[in-house]
Amino acid sequence: MNAKVREILSWYGSDNPGTLTNLARLLGHGRLAGTGKLVILPVDQGFEHGPGRSFGANPPAYDPRYHFELAIESGCSAYAAPLGFLEAGARQFAGEIPLILKVNDHDVLLNEADPDQALTGSVADALRLGCIGIGFTIYPGSSHRLQMYGTIRAYAEEAKRHGLIVVIWSYPRGSALSKPGETAIDVTAYAAHIAAQLGAHVIKVKLPTAHIEQEEARKVYEKEQIPVATLAERVKHVVECTFAGRRITIFSGGATNTDDEALLDEIRAIRSGGGFGSIIGRNSFQRQRPQALKLLSEVMDIYAS
Repeated sequence: MNAKVREILSWYGSDNPGTLTNLARLLGHGRLAGTGKLVILPVDQGFEHGPGRSFGANPPAYDPRYHFELAIESGCSAYAAPLGFLEAGARQFAGEIPLILKVNDHDVLLNEADPDQALTGSVADALRLGCIGIGFTIYPGSSHRLQMYGTIRAYAEEAKRHGLIVVIWSYPRGSALSKPGETAIDVTAYAAHIAAQLGAHVIKVKLPTAHIEQEEARKVYEKEQIPVATLAERVKHVVECTFAGRRITIFSGGATNTDDEALLDEIRAIRSGGGFGSIIGRNSFQRQRPQALKLLSEVMDIYAS
């Protein structure tokens, strides 16, 4: 284990040896092993957006085994998915890549102003499938947010007791926020901080814009002249809001309508801002495998540089 990984593990002093071992497995796997950077393949979009919308552009991706193979061949740090997808390949690919079980999910069959998530997996499922941890989505801004915070607190307690890590997808969404507010810098930083306070080892947020949603926050940002003009500055601020960068914060890879060079520019900004990496789903599995492998290799080259 190198000094960088030891330093990161030292930030999680309250965790037991089992949890730290699984965190070390995450930081020590794939092309970015030992760098302190992560690229994770998440494939919860079939549940979250529907199979046709998710896999129609690349039909081999309907097969859960395709995603195991893509994550392994590309050298990803880990593969995250809901229960069904992991059950379909965990035995065949046992031990080849760290797995994260997404234990709650949401569908888009109803257009809800205040979304919630159903519990679709358990800590027992994660242990049975050999996962290193669980993943959980919260929606700061939703009227259901407080219940979600309470649920992940209980899940996190159980997961840590059994030596698993906790990954929180913190996505501001709900009737309390405008559409631009969902990715506003003040709201994104707040969402990341909430996830850290809820005990996440790894925090996933979307890339923030320069928009400021809350007027009270605007006063402080302007008075203190907090730099948020560039994407790298905004990434730095979000990371700073997760305990001065002492929690692993990674950023969403975005939708597939993003131009490849624009996506790579975002990766460069994440690196420059001190972000810990990316979690890239649709921009990888919705393209043919050779193109997906090429893109993921370019992303990892940036983080490794």
